Amino acid sequence: MDVEQFKIREGAKVDLVEHPTDFTNGLTDKDAAREPLKQNIERISDLQDTLYAQNIFSLLVVIQAMDAAGKDSVIEHVMSGVNPQGCRVTSFKAPSAEELDHDFLWRCQVALPRRGEIGIFNRSHYEEVIVVRVHPEILEAEQLPDDVKHSADIWDQRYRQIRDWEATLVENGIHVVKFFLHVSKDEQKKRFLARIDEPDKNWKFSSRDVRERDHWDEYMRAYADAIGATSTEKAPWYIIPADKKWFTRLAVSEAIVQKLGLMGLAYPKLSTTGKADLEAAREMLERS
Repeated sequence: MDVEQFKIREGAKVDLVEHPTDFTNGLTDKDAAREPLKQNIERISDLQDTLYAQNIFSLLVVIQAMDAAGKDSVIEHVMSGVNPQGCRVTSFKAPSAEELDHDFLWRCQVALPRRGEIGIFNRSHYEEVIVVRVHPEILEAEQLPDDVKHSADIWDQRYRQIRDWEATLVENGIHVVKFFLHVSKDEQKKRFLARIDEPDKNWKFSSRDVRERDHWDEYMRAYADAIGATSTEKAPWYIIPADKKWFTRLAVSEAIVQKLGLMGLAYPKLSTTGKADLEAAREMLERS
C-alpha cells in the first residue's frame, strides 16, 4: 500500500471533507487485510529489536482522533508483536494540577521514549490546540498570563511551539510520526450505540462523549487547522480513514514499517577487541 497518499505535505491547507473516512484502497474486507497486517506486525517486531539493540534512535507515535475512532484498537493490534521492554504507551487525559503548573508541552516531554524505545501517545500535546480550542473555558482556567490567554495569535503561537519542539526531538534522534484516525460522525454513532447495547462495552461509554458530538464541526476545523499547521517533513501527519477498523490498523502498520525502515537502523558492530573477547569466551565454554 502506498501510505504516502495519507501523508500531509508541509504547508498544505487541510480540509477534512476532502479526506474520505471509508476508503479501503480496493480491499474488500478484513480477510484481505489479515495477511499484510500480519507481515507488518512481524516486520515491526524485527525492526524494534534492531532499534532496541542499537540504542541510538527512538520512535514517537502520536495518535489523535475523535472518540470511538479506534485508537486503543490500533495500539493493541499493530503493536501486538513488539517486545514490551522496548515499548511504552502513554494515555493523556485532562491535565492534573501538577501538569497545569508547567507549560503545556511538559507532561509530554517527561513521557518521551528513551533511546531504543517506541513510545506511543494515546492523545497528546495536540489536545491543547484541539479540545482547548473547542472549549475556550479550559484555556481561561489555565495558569497562564492574561496576555497569553487573550492573545489573538495564541493558536498560531502554539503551533509554532509544537513545530519547534518536534523538530528538536527529531534532531536529537527521536523520530516522530503522527496519525489522525478520521472517523465519520455516522460511524461514531454506530460505535457509541454498540457500547450501550453490549454489556462488556458499557465501561467505554460516557454521556460526555455524546455531548461532544454537538461540537463536531468545531472539532473538524480545529483538527484541520492543527494538522495543516504542524505537518512537517520531520514530523509528518497521516490522515487515516477510520470507518473500517481493519483498514485503519493496516494503514497505520504500513506507515510505521516505512518510518522504521528509513531510520537507518542496524545492529551494533563489535570492535576488534569485542570479537576477540567473544572468541575467548567460546574457548572457555568449549573447555568447560
